[in-house]
Amino acid sequence: MGERIQIRYGDELIEVEIRRRDRATLEIAVEPDATVVATAPMGATQEAIAEKIRRRARWVLRQQRFFSQYLPRTPERQYVAAETHLYLGRQYRLKIVQHIQAKVRLERGFIVVQTHRPSEVDATRELLVAWYRERARERFAARIENCISRFADPEAFRPKALIIRQLSQRWGSMSPSGRLVLNIRLIEAPVDAVDYVVTHELCHLAEPHHGPRFFDLLERVMPDWEKRKARLERILA
Repeated sequence: MGERIQIRYGDELIEVEIRRRDRATLEIAVEPDATVVATAPMGATQEAIAEKIRRRARWVLRQQRFFSQYLPRTPERQYVAAETHLYLGRQYRLKIVQHIQAKVRLERGFIVVQTHRPSEVDATRELLVAWYRERARERFAARIENCISRFADPEAFRPKALIIRQLSQRWGSMSPSGRLVLNIRLIEAPVDAVDYVVTHELCHLAEPHHGPRFFDLLERVMPDWEKRKARLERILA
């Protein structure tokens, strides 16, 4: 277990993880899982760290509330005929048809799953997940190109790689090496909400933590990010 402290602010108790670094200043960040991290000089006392966090407590609690709503809530899918599924913000009914060729396609308000095993839920699930993944890779790559153009120096914000995964606790992440990870469920969201998540993560290439400078950058490149975020949460709740 690393170094941790607790700070009381009114009725709230803020738990803080302290990370010691060879640096001159103290940085406070709230991570996407609502963890509070204080990156502190090697010689900083816990009392000094706690005092600075008390001064920033309102901001810390506001960011924790922000990220508590940011976590995706995955509904249980049954993968049966007539079930509703989302694609790029629109609702489609699932149609399962017996066919010698396994294939998924969009057709007049339906996601049509062709399968030679129409009664097997696992077969339908595998085909649909593969189709979503293929669409996600194509669409997300296009949105990255669109989003990097928001920055003054686009190439400085180009990720080194795109990885698509099933994530349980966040919509995306950016690794220290510049690898962008996006939740496959984002393919269900409207394009403007996808752009919000992509832009949010691209900002981490310049600002790794969710401190004031991070949100200043996000505000500059996407002034309506809060509206987009709210739409994402509303549609994929």
